[in-house]
Amino acid sequence: MTEAYGQRLGGVLRVESGPAIVTRALRTADIAVTEIRCDNPLREKRGPIPREDAFIVSWHLRDSRNREYWEDGRRVSVCDLRAGESCLHDLKRDPTAFPDKAFHALIFYLPRAALDAIADDANAPRIRDLSYKPGAGVNDITISGLGSLLLPALSHPDQANPLFLDHVLLAVGAHVAQTYGGMRPMSRLVRGGLAPWQERRAREVLLANIKRGVPLKEVARECGLSAGYFSHAFRRTLGVAPHKWLIEQRVALSKEKLRDGGLSLSDVATECGFSDQSHLTRVFRQAVGVSPGAWRRILQR
Repeated sequence: MTEAYGQRLGGVLRVESGPAIVTRALRTADIAVTEIRCDNPLREKRGPIPREDAFIVSWHLRDSRNREYWEDGRRVSVCDLRAGESCLHDLKRDPTAFPDKAFHALIFYLPRAALDAIADDANAPRIRDLSYKPGAGVNDITISGLGSLLLPALSHPDQANPLFLDHVLLAVGAHVAQTYGGMRPMSRLVRGGLAPWQERRAREVLLANIKRGVPLKEVARECGLSAGYFSHAFRRTLGVAPHKWLIEQRVALSKEKLRDGGLSLSDVATECGFSDQSHLTRVFRQAVGVSPGAWRRILQR
């Protein structure tokens, strides 16, 4: 379990409380924000936060003069941070600070898996690294604005709307990926279609059940959609209805299976999700223009 947010982070930084908000909207990774405040700091180096493949973004609500900052056990900067500025930190580099004055900050936790999921959802190449100057503050008005929206929720979590919090934390992740990771979408989303992650998940579920089939409502549920909306969005994105797409995949798979001379046509039908050999023959002939047996003879020649 990570120590980069919540009470565990508070323990590492030696503060008594660490109220946090966590979103699991990405399914594969958490994004979190923790409020860290210390009015009577100890004059000693804090941390380090245990290494992991993740980044943290700190948004500072108080000035911090002559702040000493280390990475990999080496002091890399001594600088002033002003209230409203943000800093980026790579947890693989063992970031450590020595705040000897009172401090107050929001700490955003962004694991690599979350950035990968954000890039995947944007249909963009995955991010290799973030561009930042170690220990230096940047005046990022987007981080400041999003952080300001989260402060009331951290003070009164029982009154916060979970969907709103998910939206804000995902916005932080997307902003960091674009601004510091250079993420650029490869193509625009189809209006009324599936998001990239929904398209990937739908393909995965349908292909995993290619032999026995799967109810449409189960695939839709995996994508967080109703069956009716999913069917419409799938057609908008891939150009065919889900059942038609699955038949196309079964035909494509049967072409590969027909290369194996040790499989009978009945075996091929079973392996590819057809009810029997005659079903395979009918669908295959309709899609390809020749029967499976003729296709196999063509391959042999």
